[in-house]
Amino acid sequence: MSSAGTSLKRGDLSPDPVEQFGRWFAEAEADPRIVFAEAVCLSTLGPGDTPEGRMVLLKHFDERGFVFYTNLASAKSRSLAAHARAGLTFYWQPLGRQVRVRGAVETVSAAEADAYFASRPRGSRLGAWASDQSRVLANREALEARLAGLEARYADREVPRPPHWSGYRVVPEAVEFWQEGAARLHDRFRYRRRGAGGWEVRRLYP
Repeated sequence: MSSAGTSLKRGDLSPDPVEQFGRWFAEAEADPRIVFAEAVCLSTLGPGDTPEGRMVLLKHFDERGFVFYTNLASAKSRSLAAHARAGLTFYWQPLGRQVRVRGAVETVSAAEADAYFASRPRGSRLGAWASDQSRVLANREALEARLAGLEARYADREVPRPPHWSGYRVVPEAVEFWQEGAARLHDRFRYRRRGAGGWEVRRLYP
């Protein structure tokens, strides 16, 4: 397993950034020092083009992009409705690694959202109905009362996916891999999507 301070060479990298991400992500998941390898900072442009960041959980990735789920009326969703572009930043400190992804954002299909929602714990499914994410909440008791009502409503049946809950896919246009180095001489490689297909890989100054 690679660790902080290990040099990263061009020949170590896959020609495909998603495949390379998969290698690093698997190592992060396998490292007992990393509790949530899937935790990632999602950066968007909010009202007035104000940069905004928050942590979300990566739920799937493949050649199409990187997927997370949320309330479609949340602050992040409103930002994405206005500016359908985003950045993702993963940081796995014990491994001395960072990955940055940026690109356009699209919504996942209803079938994808349904399948993932059905896989969630029942409490999380009820919570998706109970929360008006990012809206003002008078007090904790109001949220708990709302949840209790939903528990009664769905006591004897499955909890369906709310119409206001789905997922987004960040379609990568550029992906950067950063490996911590000694004396701050880090290794950085940036993949950029070529217009005709494929990826251009360049080493960057640290």
